[in-house]
Amino acid sequence: MKALLSSCLLIAMACAVVGCQGSKGAFCGAPEAPTAAPQVKAQAQPASAKPECPHIGRQLGPNEVLSTYPCADCGIIRIEKVMPKQVNAKEPFEYNIIVTNLTDVVLQEVVVTERLADNFRTIGTKPTAKQDKQILTWSLPSLEPKGSKTFTVAGAASSTGDLANCTNATYYLPSCATTKVVQPQLALTHTAPTTRVICDEIDLKITVANKGTGPANNVKVSAKLPEGLTAAGAKTLDYNVGPLAAGDVRDFAARLTASKTGTYTLQPVASAEGDLAVQSVPTTTVVTQPALAITKTGPSTQFLGRSVEYVITVTNKGNAPAANTVVEDTLPGDIGDVRVSEGGVKTGSVVKWSLGTLAAGASTKLTVAYMPLKDGPLSNKATATAYCADAVSASAETVVKTISALLLEVIDLGDPIEVGKVETYRITVTNQGSAIATNITVNCTLETEFMQFVSASGATNGTLANTVVVFEPLKSLAPKAKAVWEVRVKAVKPGDVRFKVNMNSDQLGRDVEETEATNFYQ
Repeated sequence: MKALLSSCLLIAMACAVVGCQGSKGAFCGAPEAPTAAPQVKAQAQPASAKPECPHIGRQLGPNEVLSTYPCADCGIIRIEKVMPKQVNAKEPFEYNIIVTNLTDVVLQEVVVTERLADNFRTIGTKPTAKQDKQILTWSLPSLEPKGSKTFTVAGAASSTGDLANCTNATYYLPSCATTKVVQPQLALTHTAPTTRVICDEIDLKITVANKGTGPANNVKVSAKLPEGLTAAGAKTLDYNVGPLAAGDVRDFAARLTASKTGTYTLQPVASAEGDLAVQSVPTTTVVTQPALAITKTGPSTQFLGRSVEYVITVTNKGNAPAANTVVEDTLPGDIGDVRVSEGGVKTGSVVKWSLGTLAAGASTKLTVAYMPLKDGPLSNKATATAYCADAVSASAETVVKTISALLLEVIDLGDPIEVGKVETYRITVTNQGSAIATNITVNCTLETEFMQFVSASGATNGTLANTVVVFEPLKSLAPKAKAVWEVRVKAVKPGDVRFKVNMNSDQLGRDVEETEATNFYQ
């Protein structure tokens, strides 16, 4: 029995040395090896079938391998190793190598070799291995029957890509497992409008992507909003993205509200596990607002019967266009003959101009005119409105006054007149103004050389004083009304005769004089 074990051990060691590949390996208890190695089959082989000596292993996955040395039936050493499926570059990790003696005898001078990938940096081993560049070697004086030994390797990948560390119990028969080294890479972008009026929301779109080769875990996106900006009342934006696989992209949208005009800079940030962090390229949004100003000018006084005209000036003093600008002028009562400038539409007692968009710094003038129908104060108000601008208004007041305007007319009814006949002079006073005229006096001067007073009649009584016919004052004469007086004289001498009338009133500063010429003939 001991001889048989020794023979098997020698054969197995020989298989390990030559790698059991492409050679005529021997198997335990068999005088010769088969000329060709049959494929390993899942079903059990007949008892008479001869086991094969070449190295047989199982690749459980790209990162996990199970191998038996030197062959399935004459196995002596088994190596078990599991490496992480995926790690981040430069992030430390460790893995174990378990070496098992499959035989019932003590193995002598067992050498375990770990060939490290070029992009693997060793941090430590347990037990301590002898390291020559990228090769770790552990030498065991002996390994007990069915005994196992665990070797721990700690290190980190220095770059991305596949990381393959290979283990062998001998120089020729490594058992290799592959670890894929990945690195997540966050990318963050955002868009925002360059300008907005204060009444409009600022549409913000944020895009976070993982452009790396591995997943990014616990991804978060945030943005601290500058003073004056809020999102639904909040001063910060926070999004818990969670895991983000390689190549994945997530979009987030927010609507920001500005409380004042100004320039706002936005720069969201993203972070993930492993100290990953990235900032978006900053954007600037200028928030503007139109600001309307309005003035209204017109005469402070005007006489009844005369038209009143007002000039309305609307100016945009803000830094944004004033869209949908509308001006409305409310007309007072007791007016007529309303006239407005181009574009104005009168509806009831309101005149409306729809001006469209008024550019920043621009202004426009409008006019409205009408005829007052009564005296007294006349108040007029205009209001301007536009989208996102505060409404403004302006008023103007005109005091409408009345005035009397007396017209004096004198005519002779019988010119020419024969000597001995009676001539009648008709005196008419007309109030052409808008106010009542009071205490109107009329005096008529006769040329007594040519004429003789006969009688006087009319609106008031008249009497002759020397050469002057004096009428009693007329207390009042309404606007547009007339008063008539007549003086009758007898022609006593032929000639070119003059009949002179003087008129005055409380409203006149001095007499109004009118003279009528009459031809007296013989």
